[in-house]
Amino acid sequence: MLLTFDVGNTNIVMGLFKNDVLVANWRMATDHSKSADEIGMFIIQLFAHENYDYKDVKDIIISSVVPHVMYSLLHMTQKYFDKEAIVIGPGIKTGMNIKYDNPRQVGADRIVNAVAGFKKYGGPLIIIDFGTATTFCAINEKCEYLGGSILPGIKISADALYQKAAKLTRVELVKPDCVICKNTTQSVQAGIIYGYVGSVDYIVSKMKEELGGNRVKVIATGGLSTLIASESKEIDVVDKMLTMDGLNIIYKMNRPLK
Repeated sequence: MLLTFDVGNTNIVMGLFKNDVLVANWRMATDHSKSADEIGMFIIQLFAHENYDYKDVKDIIISSVVPHVMYSLLHMTQKYFDKEAIVIGPGIKTGMNIKYDNPRQVGADRIVNAVAGFKKYGGPLIIIDFGTATTFCAINEKCEYLGGSILPGIKISADALYQKAAKLTRVELVKPDCVICKNTTQSVQAGIIYGYVGSVDYIVSKMKEELGGNRVKVIATGGLSTLIASESKEIDVVDKMLTMDGLNIIYKMNRPLK
């Protein structure tokens, strides 16, 4: 079995593949203070809950945008799984031609998503990842990563409003039925959610223009992708496990090197 890690600023998402099938996935908070032992014992408990033996893991691959977590995570993979994990970064084969000014500046998660998106849906393609930040990535029909945009995540936007406006309280991120709302809670919810949908659709429409037409497929992934996609006119597909699939694809490209 293959164990995959997508380390984000808010959460670490884990996937377990058996014969190329994602048989389990879990999510844990990204915590810089967690030791290798704490992470390892927690993961072993997750395996036991799903009736899998952690000793059956044959390899591990990691995508991370949080360097401070990597020491404990890599120590954990060695101590508990006896594996030297593959880490997405320079020298790893992806099959993707990166057209960024400085390819090293592209987040590992964005590259992993691009690889999975092109493999599953072809190009041209726009991928939106709703994480701590919301990223927009453009891939053309030649499997070239062209670049994209980065927007503050919806939770960051909501938290900033709560922190900076003295009379506004924190609200649950649910979609109200209208935008002409008659109480403050729903007014904030409508502004955040429908405003964010508008931002997403406008950015996508501009990216489509730059890509040369409306035949571009738009894929959404990440924790709040379903919420935004339910109102978006531009999002075609929600694929929550896109990053996990990308890690599995990249692992198979690099497996002979191990």
